[in-house]
Amino acid sequence: MVGAESVICRLAEDTDAGIDMVAETLPADVLEKMHAPTKPDVPLADPHKLPEADAFVFGFPTRFGMMCSQMKNFFDATGMLWQNGALHGKPVSLFTSTASQGGGQETTLMTAVTQLAHHGMIYVSAGYAAGGVMFGLQEAKGGSPWGAGTLAGPDGSRQPSEGELEAIRSQAKAFGPIAKKLAA
Repeated sequence: MVGAESVICRLAEDTDAGIDMVAETLPADVLEKMHAPTKPDVPLADPHKLPEADAFVFGFPTRFGMMCSQMKNFFDATGMLWQNGALHGKPVSLFTSTASQGGGQETTLMTAVTQLAHHGMIYVSAGYAAGGVMFGLQEAKGGSPWGAGTLAGPDGSRQPSEGELEAIRSQAKAFGPIAKKLAA
């Protein structure tokens, strides 16, 4: 989600939250041809440090109805954690972005849950925490009960609407207390 760093920071009230980014797997020349934006200056996520966290909110773009290959590559690097059960019982929530309204937000989050299930992680969906925002038809917007989402547009330049931001705030507000209870 474009601007996820600022959104997550605002959501992290009363938590010791960090923001990491998974490693880019595409070569620089390909990214340049795609006119991909410059990556934010945030630390790279280390899959081996996941056991240190109490809970997770993962966000990633959709590629053909599934999580992007960079995120899949990150999860693929957690085999030893899976083997040792190191992430079992940890709560997780998800959000995504797509280029268009029919871009596969629900299938992306639904198929991402398979990564979590194999680790025994506890998936906490957005449900209808955002209430009226989810039901409003005044504007095109992303998101579903599976998790918040935004429509980034075909070139990725569209910023999340206020309704989409409200949905992720509602999701985080619902997720936070559950994560704290499970971490206790």
